[in-house]
Amino acid sequence: MTFAQLTQPVPAPLTAALSGERIDLQTPSGAVCFYTAQQAYSNSQPPILLVHSVNAAASAAEVAPLYDHYRQMRPTYAMELPGYGFSDRSDRPYTIRLMTDAVLAVLAHIRKLHGDAAVDVVGVSLSCEYVARAACEVPGAVRRIAMVSPTGFRGSKKFYGAPGSSRGMAGFYRAVSNPLWSSGLFNTLTRPGVVRYFLQRTFGRKQVDENLWRYCVLTARQPGAKHAPLYFLSAYLFAADINTLYEKLACPVWVSMPTRGDFTNYKGRGVVEGRANWQFHVVDGGALPYFEDLAAFTDRLDGFWK
Repeated sequence: MTFAQLTQPVPAPLTAALSGERIDLQTPSGAVCFYTAQQAYSNSQPPILLVHSVNAAASAAEVAPLYDHYRQMRPTYAMELPGYGFSDRSDRPYTIRLMTDAVLAVLAHIRKLHGDAAVDVVGVSLSCEYVARAACEVPGAVRRIAMVSPTGFRGSKKFYGAPGSSRGMAGFYRAVSNPLWSSGLFNTLTRPGVVRYFLQRTFGRKQVDENLWRYCVLTARQPGAKHAPLYFLSAYLFAADINTLYEKLACPVWVSMPTRGDFTNYKGRGVVEGRANWQFHVVDGGALPYFEDLAAFTDRLDGFWK
């Protein structure tokens, strides 16, 4: 296969990442897709929103086990961030503000449907930063936050940058986004074998969820799939004020820390670990532990929601 061939997307249409109804919400961040499953419930639990991580091949498929679990007991929503899944993947700057505004728009829509009730939110990895920012900016919108393998706690370095600032590297972005090779570079990084390699690092083992792997390969070959990941690779989607945000959170926060894979460093958690509204849990498994043992994970998490 030649380099030129690598730049051509595989002509396979994107299928739904989750069951239920898929809705395209028009927002300041463009069209934002979310999935919803609602039925008659015998309890009065508040709605829950699931937000996938950010990487080269992200989508709502990353939260499928949690979506299928919670849809049986409460109104459940799973959104796709700008640049991913069925959301707007146009060629534009992908910023912390764009991602946070998308989360805020979906939260506002959910609250409108449920009598302005505060929403429980699960964030995965980098999306935890956008969820935290949304909760700080609109007090009362978020009832509780569950962070699965969140960013912002790695090592001892602290980030108290200007409000809304990123850790973006302009020179690196110019290099990877050069139109002469950006498509070839992205398609090389999202070849099936490479996607499997990074999932293995995420799971911390050779065995990965095969349905998730197949969907990652599929979604990374859609038109516009490269745009958001190039900003992610250039660190523009990581907050330079993340410690300020985490310390400002007033709602209860539950953190899942994996024991395997590339996301086990939480040395920086000391700045909030002693606070009454924060609780940290070591969960056996990789960075997406609910794919490995859903029952064990939700048994611990469900107590937090209650």
